[in-house]
Amino acid sequence: MIRFLLNDRLIQTDAPTSTVMLDFIRANQHLTGTKTGCREGDCGACTVLVGEWADGLMHYRSMTSCLMPLGNAKGRHIVTIEGLNRPNTLNVVQQAMVDEGGTQCGFCTVGFVVSLAGYCLSHKDPTPQQGIASIDGNICRCTGYKSIERAVDRISTALRERPAPTDALPWLVQQGFLPDYFAQIPQRMAQLEAPGANGLHATGIHTDASTDAVLVGGGTDLYVQRPETMRHAAVRHVFRADEQPPVWREDDIVSIGGACTAAQLGESPVLLDHFPDLPAHLKLVSSTPIRNMGTLAGNLINASPIGDLTIWFLALDAQLVFFRDNVRRIVPLRDLYRGYKTLNKHPHDVLESLFFTLPRPGAQFRFEKVCKRTYLDIASVNSAALIETDGDRIHRAELSVGGVAPVPLYLARTSAFLAGKPLNPHTLEEANAIAQTEISPIGDVRGSVAYKRLLVRQLLKAHFATFLSETHNLS
Repeated sequence: MIRFLLNDRLIQTDAPTSTVMLDFIRANQHLTGTKTGCREGDCGACTVLVGEWADGLMHYRSMTSCLMPLGNAKGRHIVTIEGLNRPNTLNVVQQAMVDEGGTQCGFCTVGFVVSLAGYCLSHKDPTPQQGIASIDGNICRCTGYKSIERAVDRISTALRERPAPTDALPWLVQQGFLPDYFAQIPQRMAQLEAPGANGLHATGIHTDASTDAVLVGGGTDLYVQRPETMRHAAVRHVFRADEQPPVWREDDIVSIGGACTAAQLGESPVLLDHFPDLPAHLKLVSSTPIRNMGTLAGNLINASPIGDLTIWFLALDAQLVFFRDNVRRIVPLRDLYRGYKTLNKHPHDVLESLFFTLPRPGAQFRFEKVCKRTYLDIASVNSAALIETDGDRIHRAELSVGGVAPVPLYLARTSAFLAGKPLNPHTLEEANAIAQTEISPIGDVRGSVAYKRLLVRQLLKAHFATFLSETHNLS
């Protein structure tokens, strides 16, 4: 039995926790405003808000219900389009969409409205840029984007007087952004069990349940790859299971919980202090609803040769902490992948956390990704680079690349070659020659072999361009 709030009602259900939230909403609760679209998390027609009570505040994030297992709703507030309706009148977001002609055919409209309601509930400063970012996971099939952008501008203007987060929720109700019942949600959430109360411990995810159960984090890969199997599988939910912060630091070691989401990575003060370009990097990773769901462990264990977070952490020489039968063991990420979708782990190992040593002061870290679309697309080739210099010489270089081998690839020979070399275009050309011997791309829908080899060369140039003198010609 799990308990959660669905709009303004308390839900207590013994439905299988592997059930897709979209199906539970529509078939079980008969809330058909949430639409069934792609069922792969791409279109946003099924978007819902997921609210959690933490630090004395409600925190809402948009998520695609087509990939969200019902078990991830435990102890949370799930909001569908019906839960945003006000009696006999439109809310501010709905009215802005109508006034600016942003509705078009209407199929996608509910997803846009829900995502924009999440923008209104966000604790970030309300700006048109933040508003547009909040709907990056929603697709309008009628190409009505300019109308929707104008609606976002109207909403942002209406939010200018929004008070501090501690007073924002009552204000949003008073101003007509939300229905009245939202004012009682914090009090009602306090009566629910804490989101982390899943029989898991603060030190990590422990295997005290059936080892035959499938571990499910955000579900963003599993429910795309094998949806029918997952709907009937025995599962253990580890989505935001840890009670400790998702990212923490001890001396020069940074640790990240396996249940940490991509969105939490981008919000971590620990990481932002040392990787200021992280938000720009993560902007290239999927969309806001998927980043709110997808976990670090899921990205690594999925073993995709183009996993964005995998490539990122390969360049940082991350170490993985696996847990099984009350024993922890450490496996370097670089040693995890033995072949395509083949891992150096026991089937019952749980990826509890990851840790890495912070680069020394002055080090530079870059991430590059090339795909057919700049955003919301799978990489043709992606790459990360960590570079430490002593004057005009390279002290340390760590390079990784995806999409050019059966596994996410650490360029071991290229990285070793660069150590101690002068930082100049000639060194870069030599490094590229070595890198070309380490990769083994295949031609597919994302590009030919020649194209992917060219991309590796160009991404290496992109990594090193900012470190080279302006007088050097990289053409």
